[in-house]
Amino acid sequence: MVNTKEFTNRLQEIIEYYDLTASSFADKIEVGRSSISHLLSGRNKPSLEFVMKIVKTFPEVELYWLLNGKGSFPKAENTSPKKTPSYYSKKDQVPAQNFENDLFSESVQVNEIGKAVSSFPSKTDKKISRVIIFYEDGTFDAFEN
Repeated sequence: MVNTKEFTNRLQEIIEYYDLTASSFADKIEVGRSSISHLLSGRNKPSLEFVMKIVKTFPEVELYWLLNGKGSFPKAENTSPKKTPSYYSKKDQVPAQNFENDLFSESVQVNEIGKAVSSFPSKTDKKISRVIIFYEDGTFDAFEN
């Protein structure tokens, strides 16, 4: 049986190790922010799904250590913290020499956006003054004319 108070201490250790806030940790493992708050306050006990999301998202966390406090954190074979997961494999990385040949890729993207915007049917003479793009990580970019 998992000791909730000790589990909470280990959860807090993981959050501090990755230099995250409780909210950003919840977002990273894709659980509600209130779930983290309730666990840290001792109100709720961790579910199996919650524990597995931690282990899947942070491979340095040993399941046995997380549940029972026995073992090590981070895993012995990887002692340096992994701040952010890698979203690209090595084969997806672009070699540095290709950047010199690709000087105008941004302007191509801007032109494509301009074409898409101009293709919208216009019922009035209104012009677009600002476009805001929201990203999944909670950040955004605003573009003004």
